[in-house]
Amino acid sequence: MELECGSNVKFEGSENIKVFKSTQRAERGFCKECGSHLFVRSVESDEYGIPPGIFEDVQGINFNRQVFIDNKPNYYSFANTTRDISSDYIYEHFPQVRDENT
Repeated sequence: MELECGSNVKFEGSENIKVFKSTQRAERGFCKECGSHLFVRSVESDEYGIPPGIFEDVQGINFNRQVFIDNKPNYYSFANTTRDISSDYIYEHFPQVRDENT
């Protein structure tokens, strides 16, 4: 689960981040010390997805969308109502996602 954070993202201690190119379109950042996942970044748009646990203050964050909802484990659910997006919708509108995962 990641928050969409746009492209204007700066990290303190960036010398401690290791970046791994996970697909043709995305890079993932990890802490060199502990291996914690810090972000996923789109190579094309330079936009970041960052796990909410990274932030000190999460007041006001509202998850309003779930993707690949048809693959969601039964124990996983948000307290609020969300827009639920299926894998069929993702593959239809973003076919490159399927290509990268095969």
